[in-house]
Amino acid sequence: MQNIKVQNMTSPSSGREVANQFKIFTKKGVYFQSYDTIIAFKPYEGKIVLDKYSWKYSPTTSKYRALFLREDTQATSKKIDAKIYTLKDLNKSK
Repeated sequence: MQNIKVQNMTSPSSGREVANQFKIFTKKGVYFQSYDTIIAFKPYEGKIVLDKYSWKYSPTTSKYRALFLREDTQATSKKIDAKIYTLKDLNKSK
């Protein structure tokens, strides 16, 4: 079995763990999950992949995705348009 570690995201204002916002560390890279939905994947090698349906689903998802990627939604959109990031269905097995 692959060694997987799950960590709650932390609030930038309080420093406390946030419910339902997770970073999942695998041997291939790190996933960002909001509630039950994978939002983004940062591989250790290669392009960042965002879920094409959910990458900006809600203000909360966008807030923690921005923390995960260390950029705002506008910067993320520009990288999608420039094909720096890839959009895929990261939740097709749901």
